[in-house]
Amino acid sequence: MLPTDPTKKISFTRCITDGDLVIVYERHDVMKAIKVCDDSILQNRFGVFKHSDWIGKPFGSKVFSNKGKFVYLLAPTPELWTLVLSHRTQILYIADISFVIMYLEIVPGCLVLESGTGSGSLTTSLARAVAPTGHVYTFDFHEQRAASARQDFEQTGVSSLVTVGVRDIQGDGFPDEFSGMADSVFLDLPQPWLTIPSAGKMLKQDGVLCSFSPCIEQVQRTCESLRSNFTDIRTFEILLRTYEVRQGKMDGSRDNGGGSLPCKRKQHSIEGSNEQDNQSSAAVMARPCGEAKGHTGYLTFARLKCLS
Repeated sequence: MLPTDPTKKISFTRCITDGDLVIVYERHDVMKAIKVCDDSILQNRFGVFKHSDWIGKPFGSKVFSNKGKFVYLLAPTPELWTLVLSHRTQILYIADISFVIMYLEIVPGCLVLESGTGSGSLTTSLARAVAPTGHVYTFDFHEQRAASARQDFEQTGVSSLVTVGVRDIQGDGFPDEFSGMADSVFLDLPQPWLTIPSAGKMLKQDGVLCSFSPCIEQVQRTCESLRSNFTDIRTFEILLRTYEVRQGKMDGSRDNGGGSLPCKRKQHSIEGSNEQDNQSSAAVMARPCGEAKGHTGYLTFARLKCLS
């Protein structure tokens, strides 16, 4: 995070204070966001952790429970926040977010318009990308959802970089005050084609728009609407495939099912002997995870045509 207020700057060297938001890391798939309170405790399968023991420690510290077990206290970076935030709506994850920020050409100082805010997963990453001099204006038609998002941005330290508005962008379009000012526009709406004309008016010349849609029929209608004022229209689907890497013993180079498994044998040099046990050798094995994440949505990008 890079908030403009230096007193709220979150880093791994700053010490944790009362009222800070920390990510309690138990393991890679078990994390939770906790607000530090001097007289509070955290109780989990590892025992009881006193918040008072956390205050004064730098982010990244290992802290111990009454049972001698430990967790790590991490800073709420956009990447970690995406994994622990409350899902008020379907969210974008790291693979899509990183692709969006690159293709929207977002750099420090940019002005970005977003609709809708939802759970604020993308918004938090957009805020860091435009910091310290840029700004993200995000809109949601649901008033309570917008209020919850404001509270989250305050907790994660990006409230000075984000303004949350309550507005039906599909019906009313973006506010006229942003006409010709936006470097980028991001849409996550059920009918994004209704908003394309308004988005085009908001963008600077050569500005870039992105629309996220879960269904290909939505993409088709959006592309039809984009052709009038936009060029370089492209649609992507990001499929993330993770791998399990572990050390074990292998019989030759085959798994239990008889199929080949990518591996790299560890070479053991024994003084006075060159013999190796090929039947049961130590190896580092890698294979795709059994629960690979599938389709999340389609990302459609387009660039506003320059006036000749």
